[in-house]
Order: sequence, then C-alpha cells, then structure tokens
Amino acid sequence: MLLEVTDLKKYFKVGRKAWLKAVDGVSFSIGQGETLGLVGESGCGKSTLGRTIIGLYPPTGGSIHFDGRDITHLSGRDRVELTKEIQMIYQDPYACLDPRMTVADIVAEGLDIHGMCQGKERRERIFELLELVGLSQEHANRFPHEFSGGQRQRIGIARALAINPRFIICDEPISALDVSIQAQVVNLLEDLQARMGLTYLFIAHDISMVAHISNRIAVMYLGAIAELAPAQTIMQQPLHPYTQALLSAVPFADPEASRNRERIRLTGDVPSPMSAQTGCKFASRCPRCTERCRTEAPAFREAEPGHYVSCHLF
Repeated sequence: MLLEVTDLKKYFKVGRKAWLKAVDGVSFSIGQGETLGLVGESGCGKSTLGRTIIGLYPPTGGSIHFDGRDITHLSGRDRVELTKEIQMIYQDPYACLDPRMTVADIVAEGLDIHGMCQGKERRERIFELLELVGLSQEHANRFPHEFSGGQRQRIGIARALAINPRFIICDEPISALDVSIQAQVVNLLEDLQARMGLTYLFIAHDISMVAHISNRIAVMYLGAIAELAPAQTIMQQPLHPYTQALLSAVPFADPEASRNRERIRLTGDVPSPMSAQTGCKFASRCPRCTERCRTEAPAFREAEPGHYVSCHLF
C-alpha cells in the first residue's frame, strides 16, 4: 500500500479542559494508482483528516505510513522533502492562490523551493503544466483575479502537479464550483491519473460524484469511518444506517422515480464532538438503534470481503 493510516486522531483543545475530537481513531489504506473517496456531512472531520495526513496539523495519536516510511511526526527538512511525494488541492480556488503573485510564480513555487529547475527550463515547465490542465501559455503572466473559479482550480491543480508528486489529497476541489465546471474538473483529474499514475484521496460531499471517480469509498461520521467498501458496493449495497440515509437523499434524474422512492429521514441532532461518548457515534440518530448501541462502541470490522463497517448489526 502507498498510504497506510492507523488509528489516527486529531484533537483540538477548547478552553482549559475540553477537547474537540475532530478525527477520532481513523484507519484505512490506499494502493498505488487508486482513488479513495471520502464523504460525509459538513463538520465530520474530512478536511481535518486530509490536513493531518499531509502535516498541516500535527496528529494527536495514531500513525501515518507512506510507501512503508513512518511520516507521522516528520519536521524540518524531512517534512519539506515529503512535499515532493504528497501534494494537496485545496477547497477554495479563491483563497488558496496568492493575489499578488502571477500564475507563473504560483505554479512554479514548488519548483523554486526545491531548486528543481531555473531559467528557460523553469519557463518551459510552467507552460507544460498550464497546457496539461487545459490552460495556455498566455495565462502565465496574469493574476488570479483575472480567472473564473474553474480556471483558478486548474491553476491549483497545476501547482500540485509541478514537482511530480505520487499522492494528491483533493480537499473538496469541486464544492465551490458550478455543476457544469465540477464535471470538467473531475474529468481532468481522472485523465491526469491515467496519464501520470497518480493516487488520490478525494474528499467531497456529493457521494454520487465521489462514486464516479473513486475505486473505494469511505463514509465518515463524527470523526470516524462508519463504512468502507468498493464504490459500486457502497452505492448498491450499503450496510451502515448512516450510509443508507445519505444515499436516500441523492437526487434522481427521473422526477417520478425520485418522488416514489423511500427517503430515510434522520431525527435528532448530531452529537457534539466535544462530548464524552460510550456507545456508537450514530446512536442518537439511528432508526435501528438498540440498547447495546447506546452503551458499547462497535468495532470497525470486515462484514464481507473488502466491505468494512462500524455497526453492531453486522
């Protein structure tokens, strides 16, 4: 496996004694050339997980191994060197680009930090990257405010590709874009993966879009993985009640089929990630909750070959 995450935790201290458990014991692995989709509602810890893996947040516990190497607590020059292997595409294409820098300088920032090329070679590499993501050489000397949201996201993708990483964390790269532009960016990412052998952790809200690009899907709830399985299995045979509720909310293109299908409406509020919990994280909203669910946390186990779920029902 290229990336292995084991029992990863990221807690934030709130006040003097309270802790917010943003990521609470997450484990998964991603193989070379694979795309793992990560879905869940806002505030479940998806982006925090991605930022902890890449090192923007120091982990509270657990371990992260990349290509067999422990990268959990890298710092200094070792952390900088790791950026040659792991890059990130950020959620907001408006906030992640420095408005005072030209597109050429933004794209070449990684090249300059690592001293990978200079002069004519640097300029040619910039042009190559811009063309790779569907832009042109004419865009190199412009500033971010001169571009649309979709074009800015392409600039962010070019920046991530500049130093030839093997693994890219896509942190909701389409959520701030129009629907028509979302499809273009997803198709671009798929094309780049096929051409360059990239590995993705693709974080998003839209489970149908995630299923389109991903080999496997992990469903996250309140800082933990509720279910993990091949994309087709998740879409057709979900086991966890939370996954079933998510899929029941996905709109259909057929209005009649959409009206006639059964919707799973969750009741209750999402528990606070700061509260102490003894049972299942989903117990307060689960329509199939039992007394055991309220008192005993379920193990994350393999219910079927390749299909993992954290639920006492399986």
